[in-house]
Amino acid sequence: MNLGKQDNKNRRLHLHITNVTEKAFDSPSFFRLWIAQVISATGDWLGLLAISILAIRVGSGNEGAALSLVLGARIAPGFFFGPLAGVFVDRWNRKRVMVFCDIGRAMVMIVLPFINNLIGLFIASLILEALTMLWSPAKEASVPNLVSEKFLTSANSLSLVAAYGTFPLGAGLMALFGRLSTALFDSSWADNIRLDDMGLAFYANAVSFLITALIISTLALPENPHIKKSDSRGIKKYLADPINDLKQGWQFAFINPVVRTVNAGLATAMLGAGMVIPLGVIYTDELLGAGKSGFGVLLTSLGFGVGAGVLLVFFFRNTIDKAKTFTRVLFGAGISLFATVSTGQIHFAMVMLFVGGICLGVIYVVGFTLLHENVEDHMRGRIFATFYLLVRACVLLALVIGPLVEDGLDRLSSLLWDRNIEIAGLEIAVPGVRISLWLAALIVFSAGVLSKVSLRVGETRRFSETTEEKNL
Repeated sequence: MNLGKQDNKNRRLHLHITNVTEKAFDSPSFFRLWIAQVISATGDWLGLLAISILAIRVGSGNEGAALSLVLGARIAPGFFFGPLAGVFVDRWNRKRVMVFCDIGRAMVMIVLPFINNLIGLFIASLILEALTMLWSPAKEASVPNLVSEKFLTSANSLSLVAAYGTFPLGAGLMALFGRLSTALFDSSWADNIRLDDMGLAFYANAVSFLITALIISTLALPENPHIKKSDSRGIKKYLADPINDLKQGWQFAFINPVVRTVNAGLATAMLGAGMVIPLGVIYTDELLGAGKSGFGVLLTSLGFGVGAGVLLVFFFRNTIDKAKTFTRVLFGAGISLFATVSTGQIHFAMVMLFVGGICLGVIYVVGFTLLHENVEDHMRGRIFATFYLLVRACVLLALVIGPLVEDGLDRLSSLLWDRNIEIAGLEIAVPGVRISLWLAALIVFSAGVLSKVSLRVGETRRFSETTEEKNL
């Protein structure tokens, strides 16, 4: 009797957990994918921090150049391999792609503690990024196969939390491993297998990738029809297919009005917002008088805003017009950045950046949801690969040109206005950093204009096609 009661109790508990999971995540499969994302993202942040520290130690005397070289290796593959990665994701079994990439990344992490030169670190970073360029589109393309269409907005909100909310976990683990390596592994055998702070971080990241691969291997994803098609074609047609697939993907990305709007809007916005990264420290030091540490305070405010934006989309997911919301929050992001740069008070800047963070959170979730809803399964890999390529290109361009523009405008402002202008008796400081960030805000605002025009052109074309069909 007791055994029967215990079995019934366990069965009820299992049903209760299943019901809670389905309500919060729509399906047990997506819940497993989300857990895999949390584990993988935590490992990613941990690995990125460890690689950055290792680059600084290896490049002793040229720390800045070493760090730039290694981080550049995390961006470069996207320009050369990104478009092809999308083609491969659409042609191969996506579950196997993700599992293969996770195992490959785990192997690289196991090797990293034994690398003690910049060339090896650069090559390892290239391999890691190439595998990530395959994993990310495969994951994004798989999400609509695991949840219902009405849950896509919630799924993207949860994915954003998994991707960026895990940074504190990664940073905390890095600090923990630093203490553990000092307290527990001060011996020769520990040195031989690299059980220092970075070694522990790399090994933990490898374990996270292996766990992720195991979880993803349990997902029930549909077979890719391209696999069967390629088996029945000759080698010449098979080799030509990737080129044709690549062309189709790029054509769809710029012809479909919604996909074009998301790609163009987000890429342009990132060109402006990306300039904040290299110029933010100068802004907080020169204009807010908050020192270099003040930039961390502003970033914290921005992060809380992003979280609030994700929650807003989650609660109003069934009532918002996604396409119009995407355009409007781009305008809001531009205005909030302009207001932030125009002030000399850190508290007002914090409030404005919090508002800007809300806009960024909404832009991310709504943009990804629009792509999921408007792209068919057989083309999602290419579209998301194109999306990542455009965003990375614009961020890299912003990182490169931001300091150059600031330096040039600062010289011009010193020459023309002695870095100060007077309007209606009010003296306003206009150093190069403020003018540059005003320009960045204008670029973000123009992303909203571009998105609005793109949507309107699409609606006009659709109306014309509908009218022609009725006349026929």
